[in-house]
Amino acid sequence: MSAEHGTSGVGGGLRSMRRKAVQTAQLVQTGFVPGNEEKLPLVVTPMVENVDLAGWCASHEEEINGYFDRYGAILFRGFGLGGAEDFDGVAAAIASDLFAEYGDLPPEAASERIYHSTPYPPDKMILFHNESSHLSSWPLRQFFFCVVPSREQGETPLLDCRAVCDALDPEILEEFARKDLMYVRNFSEGIDVPWQDFFHTDVKAEVEQTCADAGMSCEWTELGLRVRQLAKAVRTHPRTGERIFFNQVQLHHASCLDPETRTALRQLFADEDLPRNVCFGDGMPIADEVIARIGEVYEELCVESPWQKGDLIALDNMLVAHARRPFAGERKILVAMGEMVHASDLAGAAA
Repeated sequence: MSAEHGTSGVGGGLRSMRRKAVQTAQLVQTGFVPGNEEKLPLVVTPMVENVDLAGWCASHEEEINGYFDRYGAILFRGFGLGGAEDFDGVAAAIASDLFAEYGDLPPEAASERIYHSTPYPPDKMILFHNESSHLSSWPLRQFFFCVVPSREQGETPLLDCRAVCDALDPEILEEFARKDLMYVRNFSEGIDVPWQDFFHTDVKAEVEQTCADAGMSCEWTELGLRVRQLAKAVRTHPRTGERIFFNQVQLHHASCLDPETRTALRQLFADEDLPRNVCFGDGMPIADEVIARIGEVYEELCVESPWQKGDLIALDNMLVAHARRPFAGERKILVAMGEMVHASDLAGAAA
C-alpha cells in the first residue's frame, strides 16, 4: 500500500523557508523548514523563472544522490510543474527505470509509469510504511506529486528510518532484527485489490510461479488467495551503510486498525483470514504494546507538510517511510517509483 504529526510543519510557502547560503548552479537554491535545519526534507526552489527541473535533475545526478544519502527526502517546490507528463519527466530524470507493473495502485491514464495514490477512505489514516518492504523487491526511489491539494489535512508525513533505529528501545529493535517478519496477505473479494490485478494474470499457475520466484508461499482458500512472505525488519542501506528500520508492521498488524474497522473485520474473518497480518519470522505474535511503542516513536520523529499545488516530493524509500493523514475535499496525489532493489542482492548486508 502506498500513501502518500509530526514534530514540525512545512507550510507557509517559499517565504517561510530558511535558505542556505550555498546556491546550486545558480538555477536552484536549497533550504530547510524553519526549526528543522539539516533534517528532512531538503527544500529545493528555483532562483529564476522557467527552470527546466527535469533537465536540471538529469545534469545533477551525483548531487541529487548526495542529497538523498544525507537527507532521505527532497521537496521540489515552485517549479510550475503542470501534471502527470511533467511529473513523469522529473521522476524519470532522477530514476531512469520507472516501474510500470505495480499492482497495488491504480494507474494514471496519462502514463503507464504513473499511479494514483492509494484509494483509501479519506477519513482514515494510511499508516507509516516503506513501499513494498514486505516483498522481495522494492523501489529505492519513490516520488509523490500534488495535482490537487485537499481542503483540509491530507499531509504525507515523512519518517527517517535511521532515526527510528536510534530512538526505538534497544530490546525491541534487536528482537525485530533477530527474528525478522512474516507478512500474511489474504486477497478476498471486495476487501483488497483482486489477486488478478495484483499479479496481472487470472491464471492460477502463473500466480503460483510468480510467488515461488519471489520466495513467497501461496495457497488457495475458500475466500481467495493467501500469500506469506518472510522479510527483514531491519536492514543496512545499500548506499550509505546505515542501519534502518525498514518494514510495514503498522500496515499489517491488526492492532493498528481503528477500533471500528478491527471489530468489523474480526466479525467477518478468522485471524488467519484477515486481509493483512504480520508476526515475527518464527511465527510468534508481535505484542500489541510493542506495536504501540513503535507508533509512539513514529509520531515523535515524523515531519509533515501541507501540500501545495505542483509540489514534488522525492524519497529514498529505504531511508524514509511515509504515511497519509485523513483529509477533506478533493485530493489528487500521483505516485511513481524506480531503481528497484532485490532482497537477494542484499543477502550479505541484512542488518
